[in-house]
Amino acid sequence: MLKLSEQQELLRKVVREFVENEIAPIAQKIDEEDTCPVELFKKTAQLGFNGVFVPVNYGGAGLGYTEMAIIVEEIARHAAGFGMGLVTHYMAVYAIMTWGTEEQKQKYLPMVCSGSYGGLSVTEPGGGSDFMGQKSTGQLVDNEWVLNGRKCFITNSHCMGVNVVSVRTGEDAKGRPQLSAFIVEGGAPGHTAGRKEKKAGLRGSFTGDIILDNVRLPQDSLLGKQGDGAKISLGTLGEIGRGGTAAVALGILRGCLEESVKYAKERIIYGKPLSNLTNIQFAIAQNRTDYEAARLLTYNAVGTKDAGKPCSSEIAMAKFFAAEAAVNAAKRTMDLMGGYGVVTDYPVSRYLRDAVATIPGCGTSHIMQIIIAGGELRK
Repeated sequence: MLKLSEQQELLRKVVREFVENEIAPIAQKIDEEDTCPVELFKKTAQLGFNGVFVPVNYGGAGLGYTEMAIIVEEIARHAAGFGMGLVTHYMAVYAIMTWGTEEQKQKYLPMVCSGSYGGLSVTEPGGGSDFMGQKSTGQLVDNEWVLNGRKCFITNSHCMGVNVVSVRTGEDAKGRPQLSAFIVEGGAPGHTAGRKEKKAGLRGSFTGDIILDNVRLPQDSLLGKQGDGAKISLGTLGEIGRGGTAAVALGILRGCLEESVKYAKERIIYGKPLSNLTNIQFAIAQNRTDYEAARLLTYNAVGTKDAGKPCSSEIAMAKFFAAEAAVNAAKRTMDLMGGYGVVTDYPVSRYLRDAVATIPGCGTSHIMQIIIAGGELRK
């Protein structure tokens, strides 16, 4: 049985109250306008959510990745897009916290904990799964790094204050691409937001292009060592990005469960509540089971991360199952509601769009299956 600590349950209560008071009333508006509510991000910073796993001496709350998942699940229950923006922010925070120098951590972690959006720019037009095929470049010129290229499908593209960017900085001894990671401030000359994507789901977070046009950086902007870009980006995406995305899908699943129960109890058909029908009970039972299975997988995965143990397979399983289950639960709940399921006065159609959008986030379901199978085959 998965049992959270008293402190973790208290955190969930605090987050839930905040979400119900500040986010739930405007969730439909956020989705319809497809804008990022930056003012809410300032409020989550004041509550300590934005730096939840960052040590206290850098301005964080000093908690863990389980607490991160709690925060994301509660937010995604009503606003999955805003939750996904927070997950991407956490990726930048994690990369700096894990691979940054002491000077970099002292400079940037207080910024991202106190209300400055973080971003991670990896994906390029050539394809997200072809990670080593990145074309953006970083060259050392007159003791400065000069970055050029274009990143796409970048969450928080139009609001980020701190960006962790991966680019090619040469080749290794075997002629393979060498990737390096850099910390770039959002307002740096030449670092600009380009096209803003119009998404079907996860609306409420900006997603778009980042243009690197002769971005000149001091040498101490390098994150980790030259050539560490793949390790930093994949390590961040693989654990924080996918773990966070699983928590987003978990929030959507809970929304489907709660809405299906609420509608089935309130809808009267043939003089009796819809919930009396056996096939409706089957749908609710499946929603409950999928939520519970995804919850156990997700919190086991982030708990393994908190314990300092290898967790790539556990996180891939959580992300794979939760995202696919969220899609199925949303469709199931729409079927349960009949015509009302496609009426946008109800949130379930948003859940479906949001759930579908979690599948490509931080690696498709097929990529997750390859990771899971690889873990088993290496045993």
